[in-house]
Amino acid sequence: MTSIRSRRSILAPALASCLVLAACGGESATGSAAALPPPPAAAPPPAPPPVAPPPVAPVATAPPVAAPPPNPQGVEIAEGQDHREQHHGGVLSLIILSLKDLDLSADQQAAVEKIRTDLLASMEPARTAEKDYDSTLADGVAAGKVDRTKVDASITKLVTQVQGAHDASLAALNQLHAALNAQQRAKLVDELHDHWEKWKEAQGRDEADDKQHRSGHLLALVRELDLSQEQAEKIKASFHDKMKASPQDHGHKEVQDHLAAFATAFKADTFDAKKVAGGKAADGHIAKWGATRRARFLEAAAPVLTPDQRTKLAQTIRDHAANTNS
Repeated sequence: MTSIRSRRSILAPALASCLVLAACGGESATGSAAALPPPPAAAPPPAPPPVAPPPVAPVATAPPVAAPPPNPQGVEIAEGQDHREQHHGGVLSLIILSLKDLDLSADQQAAVEKIRTDLLASMEPARTAEKDYDSTLADGVAAGKVDRTKVDASITKLVTQVQGAHDASLAALNQLHAALNAQQRAKLVDELHDHWEKWKEAQGRDEADDKQHRSGHLLALVRELDLSQEQAEKIKASFHDKMKASPQDHGHKEVQDHLAAFATAFKADTFDAKKVAGGKAADGHIAKWGATRRARFLEAAAPVLTPDQRTKLAQTIRDHAANTNS
């Protein structure tokens, strides 16, 4: 009996301690659980890989359209206004234009510039004659009727002065040959032929039987005065009739022969301008052919133009005459 009581007295405190510990342990666990941070948020799912856009079907493109032929609504003037409107220099004027394309040393530049000045001086009487010719044309355009008798008389004076310039230029041409080396002389001959081709292109074939306004007087007038289609066609038809009545030779044999002779002579080691055949005939041909063609064209154009267009064109002719240099 005593032993049983003893065992109870021993177990009671131990049991109480266990209960206390159990209670404390449960309270401590609860506190620890409340202090833990919340679990991290789940990472968003990876973005889906980019989807390539569906292939675009190629769009059919129309083949390039050929540029329309020149017409009064929009045109470009070919190089050569000076070739088209200046006739006082003949072949000599083409030679002067060719000088700017030469590759010269500093010493040569000074010498060639002096020669160029001398050549221009030899053409002064012809330049004065061309200004008179231009003035006659301007008066006729302003009045709406070009006086052919007066114009042709001015052309005759012009041709005489142009041929006189040929004789006055011979010494300067000899000096030019002496100032250049063989390669430069060959280059000048090539450039001379190029300018001759540009001269022919600038004159155009305005009397041709087609509907295009090719490089020439009509093409320039279309742009300068904004001609209507009807005006352009009337001028073309009238000019065609005038040139048909007195046709011009587009072969230019006098010039072709002289250029061939000049090319051979000028490229040689020695040169005498007096001995080059056909100079006067070539110069006279260029002056008469070009001046007559321009006069006939303006004779056809003047009656078709409006008063404002006539006034503008007449002033353009006078301004050009005042600024004529070579």
